[in-house]
Amino acid sequence: MRFLLVEDNADLAQSVQQRLSMDGHGVDWAATLESAEDHLGSASYDLILLDIMLPDGDGRDFLAAHRRAKRDTPVIIMTARSSVSDRVALLDSGADDYVTKPFDFAELEARVRAVLRRRSGVAQTMRSYGDLVFDPLSATVTVNGTARDLRNRELRLFEVLLSAPDRIFSKAQLYDRLFSYAESVSDNAIEVYVGRLRRKLEGSAARIETVRGVGYRLTQT
Repeated sequence: MRFLLVEDNADLAQSVQQRLSMDGHGVDWAATLESAEDHLGSASYDLILLDIMLPDGDGRDFLAAHRRAKRDTPVIIMTARSSVSDRVALLDSGADDYVTKPFDFAELEARVRAVLRRRSGVAQTMRSYGDLVFDPLSATVTVNGTARDLRNRELRLFEVLLSAPDRIFSKAQLYDRLFSYAESVSDNAIEVYVGRLRRKLEGSAARIETVRGVGYRLTQT
């Protein structure tokens, strides 16, 4: 998945980027609201992590404008405000969740997973497709009763493909979902991860099909 992090504290932003990148997410960083708008104008995001107090404005105003523009990208607020009234106001203004600073990264990751599950309409953690059973929390896919561990970008790639079986995702779309602007990746990075994921799915009727000149899709025989 690809996230936009709006946070002016460089040390915190770097730590969040590193932690979420370890989970296989691509994270773009904006230190100001103006920069955040620039990012939103040029890329599509699965989630926004938003600070409130920023050098050029209030994150709550940004959130309100985001919702008025009918943008439905989920937003998790990162805030030092801890009163019940503050948290209620944030949720009522359109935030999908919040995390109170200073926060534990395990909590942030859990809230990210929960928001993304709600966003995809998945009430339960386990998902199935044909003879595959996918558990994102344990990062495993079970093929005919045998669990296969997925690592970082393999996991994120599988989540993208599983989100819309039989839909063709172009290489550019997969790059956009898996990597951030700041990451330097080789031209064949998608092929490498597709190859690794295919090996994890061996023995299943489900497969990743290459649609020549177009992209990839998850399908089954």
